[in-house]
Amino acid sequence: MTLRTTVSIALLALVACAGCVRVNVHGDPAAMAPDAALRVATYNTSLYSDDDGGLIRRLQGDDPGARKIAAVLQRVRPDLVLLNEFDYDDAGRAADLFQRRYLEVAQAGGGEALRYPYRYLAPVNTGVPSGLDLDGNGETGGSGRERGNDAWGYGLHPGQYGMLVLSRYPIDTAAVRTFQRLKWSAMPDALRPVDPASGGSHYPDAVWQRLRLSSKSHWDVPVRTPLGTLHFLASHPTPPVFDGPEDRNGARNADEIRLWREYVSPGDKPWLCDDRGRCGGLAVEAKFVIAGDLNNDPADGDGRHEAIVELLEHPRVLRYATPRSVGAVDLAATYAQSGISRRGSPAHATGDFGPKVGTLRLDYVLPSAGLVVRDSGVFWPAAGDADATIADGSDHHLVWVDLTR
Repeated sequence: MTLRTTVSIALLALVACAGCVRVNVHGDPAAMAPDAALRVATYNTSLYSDDDGGLIRRLQGDDPGARKIAAVLQRVRPDLVLLNEFDYDDAGRAADLFQRRYLEVAQAGGGEALRYPYRYLAPVNTGVPSGLDLDGNGETGGSGRERGNDAWGYGLHPGQYGMLVLSRYPIDTAAVRTFQRLKWSAMPDALRPVDPASGGSHYPDAVWQRLRLSSKSHWDVPVRTPLGTLHFLASHPTPPVFDGPEDRNGARNADEIRLWREYVSPGDKPWLCDDRGRCGGLAVEAKFVIAGDLNNDPADGDGRHEAIVELLEHPRVLRYATPRSVGAVDLAATYAQSGISRRGSPAHATGDFGPKVGTLRLDYVLPSAGLVVRDSGVFWPAAGDADATIADGSDHHLVWVDLTR
């Protein structure tokens, strides 16, 4: 190995762990009581801005949406949580502001102040220019909202719709794996989009060979919990809409979900290489939780439903009663009066996407087999409940699961 190669690998390791930080707060959490459960959650927070640095400016003020998101977190009080659609910035200023000005301040309708001593954040593909004509309009980049179409993942600035992991327990920063740069074409039998009119590939070979699989990123974040090391598998696949008859976003969503199926399945996977160059999947004895807004409902809405069904039915994923809420049932009944019905259980929905779409189950917390689920739920109160005043900070709702040995 040459000196240049050694230095390059070291620099990549530093970049990959740039977000592995310990937050200065008022003391570490006490160890979990022997009979207590570990509460793990995912929450698409809608804390993003179309302007670079816009979320920082929002959080520097008195942002009502951020206060509602913080209030929900203070009520549910997860020990480990993934926040989707939380804009990334290199210095972590938005994460700092949300911690200090919102989580650590008791919010109206929320609970007591909430402190997370550990967090993980890292670069994502959204808004990062690819230098390629990904939307096939004959131009690279563009102006206005069009410029997001030629980014590695749709976004108007680097870091838009990013991810943030917050934890009460230490993160093994040296062992974090990220798959931001993994090529889509590297996946065996990848769902390369096809133009139905011509029967040929939607993406030219020169584009397809460089296109990244993850629209944001895929993270394996090992957390040292009282249940042992838990691999928190975080992602936010692209929504399977906003495309054409080639279904490029539907195909990408399915393969982004498939990445986790491949990652937790046994066998050699020399193609599955992280951003540091380490290849292969998760050890067969490792405990994990797959979390995130996966943008795919098992029965309703757009998307290739078999992708999420195959993940839910994977042998290493625990079968347990699906988290539910009263609020989802009530709203689905309202939509049904206007002709929008669900094939799946209305109680299982995790978000409200308006009168044209209705409610869908898009957000998941999926523990590995061998863990025990004591309880679970979706924070979606009925419309008349007092808690409903804080539950509309996002079009998604927080999903939580309590785990024991």
